[in-house]
Amino acid sequence: MQVLPPESDVPAAADHHLTEVPFTSLPLPEKVLAGIADAGFRRCTPIQEQTLPLALDGQDVAGQAQTGTGKTAAYLVALYTRLHDSKPIAPQHNGPRALILAPTRELAVQIHADAEQLGKHLDFRLGLAFGGTDYEKQRRELAEGVDILVGTPGRIIDYFKQRVFSFRRVQVMVLDEADRMFDLGFIRDIRFVLRRLPDREKRLNLLFSATLSHRVLELAYEHMNDPQLIRIEPEKVTVDSVRQSIYFPANDEKIPLLLTLLKQMDARRTMVFVNTRREADRLGRFLAHNGVNARAISGDVPQKKRLRMFGDFLSGKLAVLIGTDVASRGLHVPDVSHVFNFDLPQDPEDYVHRIGRTARAGASGDAISFGCESYAASLPDIEALIGRKIPVERIDPEALVTVSKPPRRPRRPPPHRRSGGKPSHRSARRGRRRSRR
Repeated sequence: MQVLPPESDVPAAADHHLTEVPFTSLPLPEKVLAGIADAGFRRCTPIQEQTLPLALDGQDVAGQAQTGTGKTAAYLVALYTRLHDSKPIAPQHNGPRALILAPTRELAVQIHADAEQLGKHLDFRLGLAFGGTDYEKQRRELAEGVDILVGTPGRIIDYFKQRVFSFRRVQVMVLDEADRMFDLGFIRDIRFVLRRLPDREKRLNLLFSATLSHRVLELAYEHMNDPQLIRIEPEKVTVDSVRQSIYFPANDEKIPLLLTLLKQMDARRTMVFVNTRREADRLGRFLAHNGVNARAISGDVPQKKRLRMFGDFLSGKLAVLIGTDVASRGLHVPDVSHVFNFDLPQDPEDYVHRIGRTARAGASGDAISFGCESYAASLPDIEALIGRKIPVERIDPEALVTVSKPPRRPRRPPPHRRSGGKPSHRSARRGRRRSRR
């Protein structure tokens, strides 16, 4: 959720993405309006203008809009209003009144933070559940009772099966980044949860996504009450305020080119996307060794370290964040100046989601791609999806900086040597075979 200054202070370049509909014109509780005002919102974005009247009227919504257009605020405002204006159901059970499912831990943490900001004048208790850390702490907090539960499907189902809480009290169900849920293989978990909620007629169901594919719509019609489909400019795939360009380096020119551009562009808050975790780690070591304040975020990084790293990036302490496509979806990072596709994505839609990290909430930004020997074949499909040719920039080999190669990481010894114990039977057999040779 992009926090904007009061309307009078919003620059003209960031103003065109708002509608003329003020939040005060909607039938919202006073305390919800107070949270909206504190967040700096005055007028609705197009997705908010079209979905909020429907959701406030009790109608289910499946909404599609470009990233950075206020989808999170749209469903949080509708959720808070529904809980404020209705009485709890099934009071004999311990469980949340609203459930928000997100595909990634980072997105769940951000939704929770946005919900705290928008709902700070309300008395609802928020809970957070995601894998990788704080298992017992999260379990205790949920067992004590929460009104709104935000989390990833796996951890939520884990606690549910342990009977830490019940789903019988859920009055609002939100699926955020639904298409990403499919991409990450969560669809069976989603259906598990949906089939254990109260009857669909007893709850408000909200589904938001950057794309509404056939499989997402099938899920919506199966588990929602005749949802109203809202698409905001679906034909306009990439925002006009993103300045796109592409270079065609050889594979061994990619790191020198990236270092050169980072130093030339004064990239304050930059995201660099690669296609594999291994490449993210390798690139992070090269950039850090060459004087760039960069870190790689991936599933291999422990959860506490991931959250700390992401917090440093949000606060400006970390200039460059390197990640795979898991980092490209749903994360609300304001003021990203540059996005680099160090590797062109193999799925054209991932290109749209990656460059959507910049030019959020009406601002401008740069998206620079490298069409290297390994991934240039993806370019025609990307250009077909966005409906335009990406301008080509020339590489001046003489201008590329000299790259200092980082030292190799020491190889880790086998587990039995690290622990000081005896080798396993398998490693012992391998040793005997080598000795026979």
